[in-house]
Amino acid sequence: MKTKLAILACTILFLGCTTSWVKNQNRGNALGTTYSIIYMADGPLDFQREIDSVLQVLNQSLSTYIPTSDISRINDGDSTVVVDHMFQEVFEVSTQVHGASNGYFDPTVGVLANAWGFGPGEPMNLDSLKVDSLLKYVGWEKVRLMGDRTIQKNHPGIRFDFNAVAKGYAIDRLGALLDTKGIKNYLVEVGGEILAKGTNVVSDKKWTVGIDDPQVETGRQLKLIVSLEDRAMASSGNYRKFRIDTETGEKFVHTIDPKTGYTKNSHVLATSVVAPNCAQADAFATAFMAMDLEDSKMVLKEQGQLEAYIIYLDDEGNTQEFMTQGFAELIVQ
Repeated sequence: MKTKLAILACTILFLGCTTSWVKNQNRGNALGTTYSIIYMADGPLDFQREIDSVLQVLNQSLSTYIPTSDISRINDGDSTVVVDHMFQEVFEVSTQVHGASNGYFDPTVGVLANAWGFGPGEPMNLDSLKVDSLLKYVGWEKVRLMGDRTIQKNHPGIRFDFNAVAKGYAIDRLGALLDTKGIKNYLVEVGGEILAKGTNVVSDKKWTVGIDDPQVETGRQLKLIVSLEDRAMASSGNYRKFRIDTETGEKFVHTIDPKTGYTKNSHVLATSVVAPNCAQADAFATAFMAMDLEDSKMVLKEQGQLEAYIIYLDDEGNTQEFMTQGFAELIVQ
């Protein structure tokens, strides 16, 4: 009898410790792209209302496509705007990556992004004189976040463009939302940028994500598949974001060199960066698109928490790949 009771007690204990995981997912459109949020719990959940709230606050702070947003008002010359913690954190990440990249990451390129046709403003017919005239409005050293959380600009014509970091930051904020809900295992994806926490406990595997082949012009083909756990990954490339001049047929890519003012058709085709948070990953992936490969390698040596995969063309036009050892260890064979 005692043996049967012991077996029954062990069985009850075992069943009590076994979690039947449920995969919950929210999808939608935001920040000019799509998002997918997968989170595991011991029952069905729906955080759509909270997700919408985070995205709404983010847009009101950082979207250049909303005329009444904080960033739009600042761009239009309103020096009385007191920025929220989201704007402040994005400003601080931008300052860090600007310094680490020797100035190649610079969100004051807003006036140039508009002029080249990659912002809310009207494209301009640019020549060297016009580009030089716009460069006086570019330079991270020309803006400051003051103690009262207002923004001071050296010239009212300076315009912020946080598009190269805001998407990654949005992912971090959505991850923070899930953290506050006690969710330990989730995958947040916005426009191809990723934040992975824990594992896919339903399949008992790490989260796996794909990296697009930048040389496939139509459709999508994966170049690599990597596994992520408690890390973020962002990718950047000129293979999807470009503009063709309807009169000349000339191709203008979305990567702008803040030092020259021109869009940069460099040998670098695409970059993927793995970092502790997605804002950093997003910003560094953009910076590496504007930098020469050897300079990017130096930054990666100095930044111990970054891993990267860079696809580029050599001097003969052949496709080559560079990856850090840490990134190579993430590849799913």
